[in-house]
Amino acid sequence: MPRRRRTSPEEHIAHPPASRVKHPPIPLRGVGTGCQTDPVTPTSLPFTKGHGTENDFVLVPDPDGSLDLAPQHVSALADRRAGLGGDGVIRVVPTLHAHEPEVRAQADEASWFMDYRNADGSPAEMCGNGTRVFAEYLRREGMETEAEFAIATRAGTKSVRAVDGGWAVDLGPWRVVDPATARARGGDALVTPYGGPTLPGLTLDLGNPHTVVVLPPELDLADLDLTRAPRVEPEPPHGTNVELVRAVGPGHIALRVHERGVGETRSCGTGAAAAALAVRWWEGIVDDVPGDDSGADRWTVDVPGGRLTVIALPGDHVELSGPAVLLADGTVTLP
Repeated sequence: MPRRRRTSPEEHIAHPPASRVKHPPIPLRGVGTGCQTDPVTPTSLPFTKGHGTENDFVLVPDPDGSLDLAPQHVSALADRRAGLGGDGVIRVVPTLHAHEPEVRAQADEASWFMDYRNADGSPAEMCGNGTRVFAEYLRREGMETEAEFAIATRAGTKSVRAVDGGWAVDLGPWRVVDPATARARGGDALVTPYGGPTLPGLTLDLGNPHTVVVLPPELDLADLDLTRAPRVEPEPPHGTNVELVRAVGPGHIALRVHERGVGETRSCGTGAAAAALAVRWWEGIVDDVPGDDSGADRWTVDVPGGRLTVIALPGDHVELSGPAVLLADGTVTLP
């Protein structure tokens, strides 16, 4: 069978697949235009809505890197009542057209940059579930045709590969931020959910920050209030994602997560990986330095939106796998 020709984003936007159902533009009121030739003309953007374990995103293609997704644009798109709705917005842009020079430097390894924005408009380094959805979009559009390829992110280049039921993402290196303090005190942070007790937490860096709390037996995961961000002390300078974890069995955990810039979400891919790695570290399966790990270790992670698999790879890398679903396509008007 002849290989499908790899085409440019411009071709895909100008000539979408015939099977794609298009709908009239959805107006979002009160939103300004991006970096367009005529700033007075309303901006019509093609979009795709997708999710990974119900962590949902609006994907917006930007083949020439001209789109300026200001925070108010992102928050309007992500609004669940007046917009399209989502935990974040992803700009699909060639790596060479990325705004940040450190991202453009990844162009030799990755053709496409996942420009991820939280629902409040703030840029994020990385999103594990978003990376899988991004990979599924690139494959569907023919922008990537191989079963394994790389994606540029603000946290560096991430390798993805197609697996049964979805995608696996090598999230790259991870580390416990302050292992000496954590080992001496049982944690390196204190976390207080709204209206709840103060509990020890472990801070991990997976390209983005996470603080993981394993609940004692007397606390029910479902009863904790995540309508507000848990208080974390010391307060991380750039904020943190907080994972509340319940052990289910050997190699099996359940969690809820409060994401910075978003709130509680149905799933967080890097949060699932951080939670599994934190429990693994606390149980003494590995030493303080992740690079000392002698072999892979598989974890099942249940989130409100489904189930993910985390594998601690030999060395200091961790892999996340799970589903990626593209739900709808259309055009949105930013007047």
